Amino acid sequence: MSLPTEWIDKIFEKLTLTYGRDFLSRWEGLDENTVKSDWAHELASLHKTPACIAHALSRLPERPPTVIEFRRIARSLPDAPAAPVVYDKAGMLRIQSELAKLAPKLQVKTEFDGKQWARDIVARDLQGVRSKSSLPLKMARDALAERAIFGKQVSA
Repeated sequence: MSLPTEWIDKIFEKLTLTYGRDFLSRWEGLDENTVKSDWAHELASLHKTPACIAHALSRLPERPPTVIEFRRIARSLPDAPAAPVVYDKAGMLRIQSELAKLAPKLQVKTEFDGKQWARDIVARDLQGVRSKSSLPLKMARDALAERAIFGKQVSA
């Protein structure tokens, strides 16, 4: 549902009085009704909260706002409605398809392996991938070998 034409006319009246030619010249050469129709469409989510529009009109920036800027100002009111998320059917099918591809990767391990980092480092070393320092490999081997720490034997 778009904003009523009367509301858009009032918004344009206020913006024209405030900014004059700077506001009107943004759409020079375009049909005024087409521009107003676009504003009505872009501000449609505010149709149940005229207070948001009043809020935006009372907090106009120094330069004439675009419809996107005006909508952002209107939504800065604490009770403003959230921006609607609109997907067409093809978009929803694409989203579902991409989520289905990600699902196996998003599975969380139920058991925590505190030494997997060490196994990964040793595996990379065995594949010939060398680190700039030998310290990570030494630490990984130490962690996997259950070395004594501070004079006490520590188990994995």
